[in-house]
Amino acid sequence: MKIMKKADFRSGYVVIVGKPNVGKSTLMNRLVGEKLSITSDKPQTTRLSIKGIFNDPDCQIIFLDTPGFLKPRYEMQHRMLKQLTDTLNDADAVIFLTDKPSFPTDYDNELITMLKSVKRPRLAIINKSDLQGKITDLEIRERLTQEFEEILFVSAKNGDNVDKIIPAITKFIPFGPPFYDTDQLSDLPMRFFAQEVIREGVFRQFSQEVPYATAVLIDRYTEQSDKIVIEATIWIERDSQKPIIIGKNGTGLKKIREYAEKQLTDFNQAPTEIHLWVKVKKNWRKSPSALKEIGLTD
Repeated sequence: MKIMKKADFRSGYVVIVGKPNVGKSTLMNRLVGEKLSITSDKPQTTRLSIKGIFNDPDCQIIFLDTPGFLKPRYEMQHRMLKQLTDTLNDADAVIFLTDKPSFPTDYDNELITMLKSVKRPRLAIINKSDLQGKITDLEIRERLTQEFEEILFVSAKNGDNVDKIIPAITKFIPFGPPFYDTDQLSDLPMRFFAQEVIREGVFRQFSQEVPYATAVLIDRYTEQSDKIVIEATIWIERDSQKPIIIGKNGTGLKKIREYAEKQLTDFNQAPTEIHLWVKVKKNWRKSPSALKEIGLTD
């Protein structure tokens, strides 16, 4: 159901930034109320800026879950960093997300320094606040007070204090009509979510370098009368990775498929059938044309 638009309605974009594996995707999913961004316990799971749309009677906030800030080592990471910096410049406000157990790290300090040049309202959100930290909450506040307009302690996983984020950030969002229909959760197509969920299955199934050497392309997405049928190809970089992904008697590929089918069936509220193929595409992470094909443009 669409929400009536009031004269004092606010609408704007908020970027979530932080070190890899700090909980950016989990927080955005919690704020939006749906799983739109993939999660895993491995850093750099997110490769693209993902839009999740929060709607209530007073505002529409478009959250952008960005790739983790890092010093790029190859072409794919250069493009991920460019996505992050471009997104920061276009946002109405920025959420700096860190976690209480590890703060402050060199990474946090480097990112805070980078954000000083961003002329946007900045909020610091301390995730995993239910866990013990290296320094006290008071010391964290003292370190961040000069750089951020608001400081909140939350648990994205448990939901603790997450309800305080929207009121804290809404005051920095400009007045204006919504950018999207107010019953819309994202502006990204279902093909994109299918691609991301299959890739999440790879991250959850495998460890070490293999997940980072994979990409997923949706070859065909068909909505039939009784089910959704998806045909997808998993790229890998080396011949030696192919038997790892496929697994003995196809067990590895089967686990990826079953995980993705369950996730997409729940999301789509319709039976989803997935067919997967594995293809060696050598050095795809360094190839501009290959990166463009998976959505990482210049």
